Amino acid sequence: MAEVYYVGVDVGTASVRAALVTRTGLLKSTAEEPISIWEPQADHYVQSSTEIWDKCCTVVRRVTHNVEKSQIRGIGFDATCSLVVLDQSFQPVPVNQDGDIQRNVVMWMDHRAEEQAARITNSSHRVLSRVGGVMSPEMQPPKLLWLKENLRESCWNKAAHFFDLPDFLSWKATGSLTRSLCTLVCKWTYCPPEGWDASFWTSIGLEDLPENNFSRIGSVTCPPGSSLGEGLTQEAATDLGLKPGTAVGASLIDAHAGGLGVIGADVKGFHLPCEDQPITSRMAMICGTSTCHMAISERPLFVPGVWGPYLSAMVPDMWLNEGGQSATGRLIEHIVKGHAAYTHLQEQARQRVPFAGKNIYSYLNSHLSLMVNSGSAVDLLGSSLHVWPDFHGNRSPLADQTLKGMVIGLSLSQTLDDLALLYLATIQALALGTLHILEAMKEAGHDIQTLFLCGGLSKNPLFVQIHANTTGLPVVLPDQMEAVLIGAGILGACASQDYSTIQEAMEKMAKVGKVVQPDHELQSFYKKKYKVFLQLFAHQREYQTLMNQR
Repeated sequence: MAEVYYVGVDVGTASVRAALVTRTGLLKSTAEEPISIWEPQADHYVQSSTEIWDKCCTVVRRVTHNVEKSQIRGIGFDATCSLVVLDQSFQPVPVNQDGDIQRNVVMWMDHRAEEQAARITNSSHRVLSRVGGVMSPEMQPPKLLWLKENLRESCWNKAAHFFDLPDFLSWKATGSLTRSLCTLVCKWTYCPPEGWDASFWTSIGLEDLPENNFSRIGSVTCPPGSSLGEGLTQEAATDLGLKPGTAVGASLIDAHAGGLGVIGADVKGFHLPCEDQPITSRMAMICGTSTCHMAISERPLFVPGVWGPYLSAMVPDMWLNEGGQSATGRLIEHIVKGHAAYTHLQEQARQRVPFAGKNIYSYLNSHLSLMVNSGSAVDLLGSSLHVWPDFHGNRSPLADQTLKGMVIGLSLSQTLDDLALLYLATIQALALGTLHILEAMKEAGHDIQTLFLCGGLSKNPLFVQIHANTTGLPVVLPDQMEAVLIGAGILGACASQDYSTIQEAMEKMAKVGKVVQPDHELQSFYKKKYKVFLQLFAHQREYQTLMNQR
């Protein structure tokens, strides 16, 4: 019997990837293409949906070119929660003053709508209880309001379809306007089973959106992995190099696809505290440019400053809480590349044979291990340098986009050692931020016993170990490091009906690769470090209050 395959497509912040995935969750081949990001002005980040679809087609053709198309049973898409704007004819509508028609995507990390988000928060509407009480500028309502208030003629009046990027991709593939519950529930305030709350949109000044049964933002919804339309249309099949009618699963936001790709793995034999416990004892962390913290529960849990609870947004019939850090990989890169010793670091990494062709972070990890005394932990080098990591605001659990970054303990020295220490302190700060989120979730009723990590930063052993040490929890890494692509493949598998449920597909296709245990001897060190971390926040609040006094 011929092997069957699924195609997973992942549209990240800066690239599009595809994978050919087997029924047991092995990656047979992968391909990647970069996508453009434009920054026409500060805090405005835009992309092109036309370019994104073209790159999707390129990578899918590459991973499937050696396979009989009849063996490909389904395809699933995930993408960043960016906002795509199309007109009545499904053509791009520009989202910036420059009027470039191809630049029709407001990216997830675009913070142009901070003022609109604050106004929506101040409305105290009941839908805000599902987003931790605070509307983030990374969600769609403030972005839509910004477009109406700032680009009424050139954008708002021409726009007939507002898509979350994952839903745009499934529409391109199938012609179906059915939206995934993942996107609408997590980023648009949709709440099953009731659906849209028209009073919310009217109260914030978007009273035109409920018209025609909410046709501009989605009238019909379904759970992730549901089979859409009649599968691939003839046009999409030609573009992708696949057979018309190939099953297409309702899509996911990229972080949620990562959650699917790790959180349901069978952990028997790994001696983990979550073994023989419900899936609610696990938290998935999808760590890349930003980090998302996904925890699920059997009943709705309201966590202040944390998004959710969202019903069926990742796993059908389960409630999802979603914490997050807006800048993680991006912050580490910012700190390292902005340091005076960065050029010296590049030279050293190039000259050392073991690091030739590897990234600079492998070199920094090695450099830190050489700086410690024999038998001592690298972590202790961060005892006198402290970072507050909210250089791009705080998504969770403080839900305050006005917060800024802080560094305490700098000297006049700018050597490679200083760069390595600042890199270490930044990673520690991000791990302390994860602990901050875990504490808020625990207080609300979650009982997280094991972390499941995936994404680019999960390939950095120092980042992983410090998260284990800081939280005191074991960290599970996936067998297939591209867990987001596995998650997208799971959607295709469910759409093909080769698996009857998302839960069954997760258990069969997600696998444990490695377990990283915490160093419990560092527990008291990180308790002290966490106290300092929280004091940094208190000081920043104090500074803001002082400076705002008349």
